Amino acid sequence: MKLPDFYAADHAAIEAALEQILPAETTPPSSIHRAMRYSVFAGGKRVRPVLCLEAARMFTENLAAAVQTGCALEFIHTYSLIHDDLPALDNDDLRRGKPTNHKVFGEAMAILAGDALLTLAFQTLAGAPLDPERRVRVISEIAAAAGTVNGMVGGQVADVEGEGKPVNAATLEYIHRSKTAALIRGAIVGGAIAGGAASEDVERLRRFGDTIGWAFQVVDDVLDVEESSAALGKTAGKDQAQQKATYPALYGLEKSRAIAAELEARALAELDAFGERAARLRQLAQFLVARRS
Repeated sequence: MKLPDFYAADHAAIEAALEQILPAETTPPSSIHRAMRYSVFAGGKRVRPVLCLEAARMFTENLAAAVQTGCALEFIHTYSLIHDDLPALDNDDLRRGKPTNHKVFGEAMAILAGDALLTLAFQTLAGAPLDPERRVRVISEIAAAAGTVNGMVGGQVADVEGEGKPVNAATLEYIHRSKTAALIRGAIVGGAIAGGAASEDVERLRRFGDTIGWAFQVVDDVLDVEESSAALGKTAGKDQAQQKATYPALYGLEKSRAIAAELEARALAELDAFGERAARLRQLAQFLVARRS
């Protein structure tokens, strides 16, 4: 499935803002800024920022706050990838088709680059052009999505601790909904709040984001089995090699695909109340489940 037609314009807006926010390579200390920029501009799809923009667009045409929120999300996502690839975690040599950060800059600088991107994310959120109450809500949502209680770091902990051990359905669901779905949910909820959405709409989009984020990770599990490293831009087959808790490992490929399709349908149903306003989010959700990389 192709990227939606509007994706290129959203992607370009985010790229321009990332370029503006990130310190130049020549800004002292230049070593850390080279490392940060290397991973941020390594060719990511910017899925989370685009979801953020399109959630905001449902409620406003002024997307300045959503753009900054989207950049912060990309910084958090990129920091997590840099740290995930380190020898102490997934020990990977390839990310987005390029050598991982620690392979280019060394482990110490990779750790610091991740730390710096996480810090820059919250500096960026703090400067978003929103009234103080909405700004605090956006910061709180994204901090929780990246944190330990049902958030990204909590999911990563469960993922690491589950390697090589039998896994049940409840644990697998927790890992996927925390490690991956939480930040996708945070992108959509953060965008909706930045766009001025009412509380009822925010909660409906929270359910949408949580469910489509869960489906996204189930699809990732399937692709790790089915696709090549060249197609994925990262080392294929790592999940099985490291005995990770995945949907294909527990359910097999056919049932995993069916689970992803069921989650997609549940997510899309949450958008029905928005009608045509949600057309772009609907297209994005369908792309995230149909993608092959």
